[in-house]
Order: sequence, then C-alpha cells, then structure tokens
Amino acid sequence: MARITTALVVGYLAWWDRLRTASTGRAAGRGDRGDVPGWVMVTVMTAALVVAIATIATPALQNMFTTAINKVTGIGGSGGGG
Repeated sequence: MARITTALVVGYLAWWDRLRTASTGRAAGRGDRGDVPGWVMVTVMTAALVVAIATIATPALQNMFTTAINKVTGIGGSGGGG
C-alpha cells in the first residue's frame, strides 16, 4: 500500500511540475511534447481508484480466504477435509 501511495505522490508532483513548466514558458522550443500531463493525470487517477477499491475490498477478501482455508483444512468447521 505504501508503494502505491508513493507512486501517486510522485506522479502528481511530476504532473504538477510539467503543468507549471508549461504555463511559465520555460519549456518553449521543445517542439511537440504530446499530452504528457494528461496521461500522467490519467495514471494518477487510475492508481487512486485502485487504492480506493483495494481499501474497500481487502476485509471481504481476507474473510473469504480465511473461510476457504478453514473449510479445506477442517479447522473450525465441518469442511470434511481429510
């Protein structure tokens, strides 16, 4: 989770620096740069969605995994494994 947060912060800062550089005119004369700030923003927003979904889904996935393991091993249930 820490790596995703770090990637989000680094991506945002890179996007902000490119936006600021483009608005001050320091990057004039570089030619066709494409839509780099737009792609960085899409990447940051996608990473934020992944973090949000993972945060919400983690407890349910852990519970599902624990239940499945308990049924297979027969610990704490009538899994009949073994």
